[in-house]
Parts: sequence; structure tokens; C-alpha cells
Amino acid sequence: MLFLLSPAKSLDYERPLPSGLCHTLPPFLSQSEDLIETLRQLSPQEVGSLMGISDKLAQLNVARYAAWQPAFTPDNARQALFAFNGDVYEGLAAYTLNADEIAWAQNQLLMLSGLYGALRPLDLMQPYRLEMGTRLGNARGSNLYQFWGSHIAQLINERQAQEAQPVVVNLASQEYFKSVDRKHLKARVLECVFEDYKGGKYKIISFHAKHARGLMARYAIERRLTQPEQLVQFDAEGYAYAPEVSSTDRLVFRRNTA
Repeated sequence: MLFLLSPAKSLDYERPLPSGLCHTLPPFLSQSEDLIETLRQLSPQEVGSLMGISDKLAQLNVARYAAWQPAFTPDNARQALFAFNGDVYEGLAAYTLNADEIAWAQNQLLMLSGLYGALRPLDLMQPYRLEMGTRLGNARGSNLYQFWGSHIAQLINERQAQEAQPVVVNLASQEYFKSVDRKHLKARVLECVFEDYKGGKYKIISFHAKHARGLMARYAIERRLTQPEQLVQFDAEGYAYAPEVSSTDRLVFRRNTA
């Protein structure tokens, strides 16, 4: 199985990295460089308008695009798993994984990205902001879905080429999973849904759902999960599998914290 996560808007390039950590390079660096060249043509005002962000954030990201270099080193980048710092990654808690768990994750986890397409945990990543849903005009179309086309799906196919029955476990948001061209994807896709009881019914609460996706990734990494049926044993932080509202390719986990 291959697990997919969304990236995070919040980044951390200050916290000391675990000792002895190795690194790899992103698989789509030439495509990332093309996007950077497109982004460098935008003014801070245009970036702010395009992404719906403040002037301060727009200025920060214009500076990031200007500083971005095609040569990736530990001095100008850090491993993606330790650079993202949002709700998903708080649930995953990468800094508490041991070396063997990180090595397993390197082979079984991909983080989708507007700028980088897809990143393995140890792929170096220079700081950026570019959400997958951004309508950035480019040489291949009017948005990033057209830019990435079938590239991400083909990468997943390559990663799972030796598996007799490949399965992709989608722990990413719909905004990001749309970048995986299902027409070209050979794997079965399994969706994990996390619901909390609130206001008299179970519903998806964004903050909790993001955190739970990280918890599920952590659960898979710690236990080296290889089969879909193993996922239903997930029970972190009060969640439990709800078979009555689940289906073959949509596993629902619920909790009642009232």
C-alpha cells in the first residue's frame, strides 16, 4: 500500500533535525523549476490576489521564489517530512519516529504538492507556498491540475509496479487528490474518512480530520501495514471503525468525545 498526504501551509525550517538523517531529491525538479519561473513573473500584489493571502505573506513568498535554486542541498532545503508543520503533521509526529520507521515511510508515503508534485519523506524541499487549487496559468493550461496532468499517477504506478494488487490509501484532501489522474492510475483507491460527534450527529470537522489523517499515517508506519483490512483496527485518540457507514473503498472512523 502507498499512503498519500496533503502538504501543509505552515513550514518549519528552524527546529533541529534528527541526527543522522539522510536525504533524497524530489522526482519532478525540472517541473518545479518551470513553475518557479512562472511565479517569478508575478508581483507581490499579483501573488496576494492569486492566492488570497496578506501583503506580508505575498512578500515572503515572492522572496522565496526569488531565492529558490535548482541545486538542492541541506543548507537551502530540508526533508519534506520535517518541513511541513500543519495539523496533519502534528498527528504524524515525525520527530518521534525512529530510523527504521522513517525508512519504511520513505517507501510507502507520498506527500502531494502544488510546486513539487509529489514528495517522499526524505526528499529535500525548499520553502514555498503554492496550493494545488491555485489557478496559476502555465504552459500546460490554466491551473496546476493541467500542469501536473498524469505525472503524479504515473509516479505512483512506478512505485507500485511490483505489487500484484496495488492499493493507494488516500489521506489527502480532495483538493490535492484531484492531482492524481484516476484515468492513468492502476491502483485501487481506498479513502479514509474521520468523523466526530457534534450537534447531535457525526460530521467531518476539518481540524480534527486533518489531525486524524496524520494519526492514521503514523499508525501505518509504526505497524508496517501492507493490507487494507489492517486499517480497520485503527483506534488512535478515541476513533473506531464504523462498519455500518463504511463501504469497500471508503472506511469511516468515528469518535464521540462528548
